[in-house]
Order: sequence, then C-alpha cells, then structure tokens
Amino acid sequence: MSEGRIESRAEKLLPEELAVGSADPEAQAEAILAESDTRTARAQHGPDEHAERRTSDEAAE
Repeated sequence: MSEGRIESRAEKLLPEELAVGSADPEAQAEAILAESDTRTARAQHGPDEHAERRTSDEAAE
C-alpha cells in the first residue's frame, strides 16, 4: 500500500471516522484501506471461494 494512498485517505476521513478520535489519522486510514482491499479481493473471487464445504455426515456431527 503506497504512502501517497494512505496520506490521501487520511486527509479525507469521513465525519464518523473522525468522531472515533484517532491520535494517528494515517494509521486509521491505513487500517480502513486494508479492510477495503480485503473486501474487494473477496468480492472479486466470488462467494464460492469462501464457502465452507462439508459432507452431510460431517454436518450431522
């Protein structure tokens, strides 16, 4: 994740993000971007990539 991307996001924190009150807006922005990147990657793979697969016997246990 680039420093420029983090700095840009830190400058544009939403009101609800500012209300949390972070001592380090760049760290807060980095965490927000990391979570966003994770959600984007999961969405690109589709739901079948994250589905738990069990047999009917395993589900009955």
